[in-house]
Amino acid sequence: MANTKFAKRALDIDISGIRKMFEAAGPGAVNLGIGQPDFDTPEHIKQAAINAINEGFTGYTFGSGIVELREALSSKFQRENSIDVSSDELIVTSGASEALEIAIASLVNPGDEVLVANPGFVSYNSLIEIMGGLSSPLPLGDDLTIRPEDVVERINPKTKAMILNSPANPTGAVQSRSDMKAFAEIADDHNITLISDEVYEHFIYEGEHVSPAQFSDNVITVNAVSKTYSMTGWRLGYVAAKQEYTDQMIKIHQYVQACANSIAQKAALAAINGSIDPVIEMREEFRKRRNVLVEGLNSIGLKCDFPKGAFYAFPEVSDSAEVAAKLVSNGIIVVPGTAFGAGGEGHIRLSYATSMDNIKKALGIMEEVLK
Repeated sequence: MANTKFAKRALDIDISGIRKMFEAAGPGAVNLGIGQPDFDTPEHIKQAAINAINEGFTGYTFGSGIVELREALSSKFQRENSIDVSSDELIVTSGASEALEIAIASLVNPGDEVLVANPGFVSYNSLIEIMGGLSSPLPLGDDLTIRPEDVVERINPKTKAMILNSPANPTGAVQSRSDMKAFAEIADDHNITLISDEVYEHFIYEGEHVSPAQFSDNVITVNAVSKTYSMTGWRLGYVAAKQEYTDQMIKIHQYVQACANSIAQKAALAAINGSIDPVIEMREEFRKRRNVLVEGLNSIGLKCDFPKGAFYAFPEVSDSAEVAAKLVSNGIIVVPGTAFGAGGEGHIRLSYATSMDNIKKALGIMEEVLK
């Protein structure tokens, strides 16, 4: 008998493959699985939160976020992304996760299709499925980027949206300016919406970050302070789009979340208005770690190209699940590529958002386990 106690939307999804690997590992394991900077939140940001608490800024805010933060984000988009977005076209959310949820919920009807990179970040397919939509997988090219010609080939009357993520999780790939312009033109030509997840925008080692909203109004831009300022636990994201989009998203946001955390909003204001130096320092440390990890992987026989962005390596292996399980049983947490879609078979994802000592220790164990 079918289980009728719970909703189909819950029964049809599973715990993410990333979470499963954490739970399978024993105490003291070297964690190359988590996508979280291991740096502390910069001091001036923490102090802004402390000041907010001491000043009693602990109540509800406007649903879309405090005005000062939205104005700062508006300036940030103009300064860093060449996007004109007013403070009224921004919603402050509880992390990029909620921003993605309200974006997808505002667009997708049951039966609608959404184009998604395969492999791609674990949340995309599940959020689409929760809304009753269908993921349409996009294969990746040899450089692990999405090719515009593949997008055009898969668009049909049911296609409602496309999710972009550059730099990408799990691959670290960075889409070119010409690709982003092409995706924007495709969106306009076919009347679909691009959801651009840009949480890794400041972690690029080769190439440049390009926001597709430079080229089209049919774009919802999702971002957060989580990765950029090492604030993952503060749960503070934001979403920007033309008002026809934000008018719909704010309605969902008000019932899902009411408003983002008031104290975290003050901290994010200090982050956005403060020095970018801590971010640059973090990026340069990630670059060093990337080089050590990728060179080490290749030296022990795992083919791995240098990722151009984010903080993930995506080496080739014989069998994703088998290799990941073997490593976890030997105290190294990695994520099988299949956790990110069938296109991830033959790869594992390793995060270098951990110490250099952990990376070197992991490489030593991997050499012994996989030889």
